[in-house]
Amino acid sequence: MEPQNLTKLSEFLLLGLSEEPDLQTLLFGLFLSMYLITMLGNLLIVLAVSSDSHLHTPMYFFLSNLSFVDICFTSTTVPKMLMNIQTQSKVITYGGCITQMYFFLLFGMLDNFLLTMMAYDRFVAICHPLHYTVIMHPWLCGLLVLVSWCVSVLGSLLETLPVLRLSFTNMEIPHYFCDLPEVLKLACSDTLINNLVILAFSTPVGISPLSCTLLSSACIFWAVFKIPSTRGKWQALSTCGSHLTVVSLFYGIIFAAVYLQPAPPTSSQKDKAAALMCGVGCPPAEPLYL
Repeated sequence: MEPQNLTKLSEFLLLGLSEEPDLQTLLFGLFLSMYLITMLGNLLIVLAVSSDSHLHTPMYFFLSNLSFVDICFTSTTVPKMLMNIQTQSKVITYGGCITQMYFFLLFGMLDNFLLTMMAYDRFVAICHPLHYTVIMHPWLCGLLVLVSWCVSVLGSLLETLPVLRLSFTNMEIPHYFCDLPEVLKLACSDTLINNLVILAFSTPVGISPLSCTLLSSACIFWAVFKIPSTRGKWQALSTCGSHLTVVSLFYGIIFAAVYLQPAPPTSSQKDKAAALMCGVGCPPAEPLYL
């Protein structure tokens, strides 16, 4: 292969969700509405929690952080997608692609961690109510969020920086944003290091929070099941019902988008469906906490 063909491209083309001209207006209106709902709902939660002293509790502390992260997470991809649809342009610069990839990974990891913290908070509230104020001390809550930020920043850097060493000949990304797996498929140089980093870091970082969330939820249901009175069960569920609903939506919608499609999806279709539901479909539902 010629040496000049191995140089880094200055830009990529985002092919988007559909190339059908008749669907562009519909897609623009749909995703603009969902984006505005996400921004407004989560911004109201942040303002409500910060301004009302009655909401200065561990649960709402995590919730306000989750709302802030959701605003950032959605803003990483949706505005660029809307601009591309409106201007009928598919171009994103090389630097813009790397930046978008980094922040998508960062806020995606944070979302996962914060949902796990909220699951643990509800687990302590239901299963160890007498020790709740001791266990969920403000300094512990702050430390958990700080550690999550540190791990997410480090993990995003570990996954993004090796991309800089790659060379590309194909510039067309079959996605609406710079998704790491799709970008790696375009590389004409060896991606072994990238795949090893993803396997070594992303797999445990992705599976561990999910496992903790499922385990906490199982313990909550078991504790509620052992409550003798029906009224007591409803009171217990009322303190964690909204959390369980959003967790179910977060993981359930992604599972449905990936595995319950009418036709057998390709790997790219699975990645696109999961990213779309995670980045656009779930954040508007998370204000259901209030």
